[in-house]
This record gives sequence, C-alpha cells and structure tokens, in this order.
Amino acid sequence: MSKVIITGATGMIGGIILQECLQSNEISEVISIARRPSKVSHTKLKEVVLLDFNDYSGHEKLFEDVDIVYYCLGVYTGAVPDDKFKEITYDYTVAFIDVLKQYSPDAYFCFLSGQGADRTEKSKMSFAKYKGMAENYLLEEIDNAWSFRPSYIYPVEKRNEPNLGYKIFRALYPLVKLFGKKFSIKSTELAHAMFKVGLKGNSKSILENDEIQERL
Repeated sequence: MSKVIITGATGMIGGIILQECLQSNEISEVISIARRPSKVSHTKLKEVVLLDFNDYSGHEKLFEDVDIVYYCLGVYTGAVPDDKFKEITYDYTVAFIDVLKQYSPDAYFCFLSGQGADRTEKSKMSFAKYKGMAENYLLEEIDNAWSFRPSYIYPVEKRNEPNLGYKIFRALYPLVKLFGKKFSIKSTELAHAMFKVGLKGNSKSILENDEIQERL
C-alpha cells in the first residue's frame, strides 16, 4: 500500500490521476497539494491548499514516508508573464524536490513535462527552456524519476479551452489522431500511463508521446 502526493490535482491530468489513486487498492493515502480547494472528498484524501509553492515551511511532515509523487502542477503558455511562468515551471519544481529528497529520497517521481522540453536549456521558447531546466534538476536530484512529454492532449471531458489554439486543436483532433501516436494523446491515456509508471517504474527516464502510449 502506497502513500502518494499529487500536485495539480485540480487540473486536467492531475484530477484524473487523483481519481485513479482513490479507486486503487494499491494506494492507501493521497495528499493533494493544490492552489485552490477541490470538490473531492474521500477517506484516503488529505487536501492541502498552499499559497506559496516556494515555501513548504510547516508542511514538512506531509513529505514523510512518501512512495509516489505525481507532479502535475503547471500553467499554460501565455497565461502569465514570463518571470511568473519560469517561477511556476522551474522554481516551484525545485522547491518541491528539495523538500521531498530530505524526507522521502527514494520516492517514485512522475513529472508532467511536455513535447519539446529542451534539456540544453538554450531554447528561446519559454516552455521548452523552463521544462528542460526542471527535467534536469529532477533527474539529477531524484533517482527514481520519470518525465512525461506529451504532445497535444485531447481532453476527454469537455472543458473551457484555455486559448484559441486549444480550441482549434480540439476541433481538428479527428484529423490530428490520424497522424499517429507521436502527435496526440487522450487525457485519460496520459493520466493512466503516469499512474502505472508511478506504481511500477519504467526503464526509460524520459517518455515521449508515443512511448507514453506504450505504457497503457
């Protein structure tokens, strides 16, 4: 029976992973660290609303004896200024890892990254650069870590799309999926693959879109 921490459980992928954890007989306890409260209630679930993801002072006990982390915290490109985007994408990840490695250094860590993450850290695209920076720190500091790099994620449950680009991709999804497993993945497929790797691990530390689907 495993103790799990999820960040970003109020988001699309984190929310699906949360439900998988609550329904699984292999998970005994779930701690959700989120920016806002959810409407989920369950005997396994402890929800912690955190205002500053750079500071876990007073919350260190949450990180004791953790078996699995599903790190899904993030923000869409263009939703915030670049300095805030870097803080959310990179600085928050570093702060979380620094606490985790003190209290549960052997935990399995599944990180939601994205296609094009640049581990050379030279990309002029903020998303690619900052996700690459976060991946580098994670894989240097945590032994049992996996980074998931999905391409277009098709929301199985209807939602208010965050921008025009996502509205267009959703409309074109029947065509996009014809191009094969490198170009798109369903939200439920990505979440399920992450859930499984968190339980069992994986031989490769970085999984591109088609490799994620091989875990299903």
